[in-house]
Amino acid sequence: RYMEKKINLKLNGGRQIQGILRGFDPFMNLVVDECIEETKLGERNQIGMVVVRGNSIILLEALDRIG
Repeated sequence: RYMEKKINLKLNGGRQIQGILRGFDPFMNLVVDECIEETKLGERNQIGMVVVRGNSIILLEALDRIG
């Protein structure tokens, strides 16, 4: 349901990223494309495509309508 949707991820260490979910595995490792990292200072850095390890994810939020 979340594939190809824009998501917001809160990660351990106070990091936060937004992007489009392209893939996942049984360990909740995620492939996120068009990724933007938001720093604690409010800066937004485009970081492209990333693989996020599942055990570092604190919160996953859909920014697009699901259904």
